[in-house]
Amino acid sequence: MAREDRPPSNGRDSTDDSDPNGEYESLLFLPDELRDEFKEPMGPVETDAATLLESVDGTLIAVGDVVTDHLLRAGRDPDVALVDERTKRRDVDEAIRERVAADPDLEATNPPAEISADAVRTLLEALAREEPTTVLVDGEEDLLALPAIVAAPEGASVVYGQPDEGMVHVRVTAEAKAEMRTLLDRFDGDTERFWRLLEGTSGSD
Repeated sequence: MAREDRPPSNGRDSTDDSDPNGEYESLLFLPDELRDEFKEPMGPVETDAATLLESVDGTLIAVGDVVTDHLLRAGRDPDVALVDERTKRRDVDEAIRERVAADPDLEATNPPAEISADAVRTLLEALAREEPTTVLVDGEEDLLALPAIVAAPEGASVVYGQPDEGMVHVRVTAEAKAEMRTLLDRFDGDTERFWRLLEGTSGSD
């Protein structure tokens, strides 16, 4: 999974975990050596949302505005939709924005090429809700597919966009969760705190 517009790594140390305004706390940073791995899809690629939905029989998590729009127009509200009002470095069309992000249920800050504590907390809150939930991300949402795969129940589906190819469907299995854990452990930053927060094992979080 990759965006063609990913910025260079910011090289920030994990101890520098908030912006000057204290609006978010960065946990993980995508290292340069992992970027090529994200160019390959993590599951089968489908161009038709209705066909993709035929193989979805559990919780559905959509990552990306265009993916979410395709699923909505195919008649399925994602249980969790993570959107940022952008695609391929450009704002999404107004019609798509109106359908997927005009009235978000939750908001989170997550800078490009990072995974923030705010985004992790908000993802967990969205997954715990019984009703379909849209999360509007200030920054970039695409890396959140990884913690979503780890946090979602087995049998769930995580769908994200592959630039110029289609929609990638990742079925959440024990094997997929283990693969994402291995990948996330290779990120720069405070991986220990990230796992405490994602797994709900830190009382201070």
